[in-house]
Amino acid sequence: MCAVLQMPRPIIAVLFALPLVALPHAAAAQAYPAKPVRLIVPLAPGGTGDTLARLTADLLTSALGQPTVVDNRPGANGIIGMELVAQSAADGYTLLSGSSGNTALNTALHGSKLRYDVERDFAPVIHVATTTSVVVAHPALPVKTIPDLIALARSKPGTILYASAGIGSAVHLGNALFESMAGVRMNHVPYKGSTPGRLAVVQGEAHLMFDGLLPSLPLIKQGRLRPLAVTGLQRSTVLPELPTIAETLPGYRAETWYALFAPARTAPAIIKTLNAAVASGLKRSEVQQRLQAQGAEPAGSSPADLALLLKQETALWRRVIKEAGITAQ
Repeated sequence: MCAVLQMPRPIIAVLFALPLVALPHAAAAQAYPAKPVRLIVPLAPGGTGDTLARLTADLLTSALGQPTVVDNRPGANGIIGMELVAQSAADGYTLLSGSSGNTALNTALHGSKLRYDVERDFAPVIHVATTTSVVVAHPALPVKTIPDLIALARSKPGTILYASAGIGSAVHLGNALFESMAGVRMNHVPYKGSTPGRLAVVQGEAHLMFDGLLPSLPLIKQGRLRPLAVTGLQRSTVLPELPTIAETLPGYRAETWYALFAPARTAPAIIKTLNAAVASGLKRSEVQQRLQAQGAEPAGSSPADLALLLKQETALWRRVIKEAGITAQ
């Protein structure tokens, strides 16, 4: 007699029911996302980072068929929003719109004082876009190029005043990297944000600033700020005639990048789905136009590429911070 038929009837019933029970669970695993996704933005509304996060949300909504809701959680230079995502369930329904500032720079500056570890507690998804900064000077400063600036700084060490958005900000560190690579010493004047720092240069309180390209552009066009160079490895499509610092100091690069992360231990299949959703959107011409209108260049990457970028940037800024003697305030 067949072995199955020799079994007690209750056991036979359970065995035959198993495939039927498993089917709903398999369907649920394949149904991601089955509800709206929340995208945490550790910044206040407005500004480039928030704008790019909303573009990312639009790409996810379009590709996944579920709304992606932007949830702004500013505070402590992004640390509050980062903590929220690090503590969230790794189910793909809470994501982070991160940047080099609130991932690599914060890690380099604060280290073990943070209540999370970016490499341990976050899963890289995709590098979305990169924005460059521009070195702008007050028109009265007698320099028109980066070689001019280096020559002046060497001839008068410590006399050139450069504004920043605060101690340890991306603006501050970009200038510190420049000083290190050029072998010059300038005088740092921190302000409470990029806007007051920019205004200080316009008014002549400070001589120059490594500022965001897009917010500086109107003042450049009005002749109130003189552009010297951009800080990326490539020239900007916004001001293609402007050289890069790297054309004078090979290898110099100080850009702000924006990327999508998920909590650590998120299923690889979900990471793959999210990566494909954003990557396909970044290839569309209208999306590229939206990015360029924000002074940003589309990126796109594998999760492994983003993980490598994060590791390299963290190491770079940790070295710059140590050499410059910068401490968190």
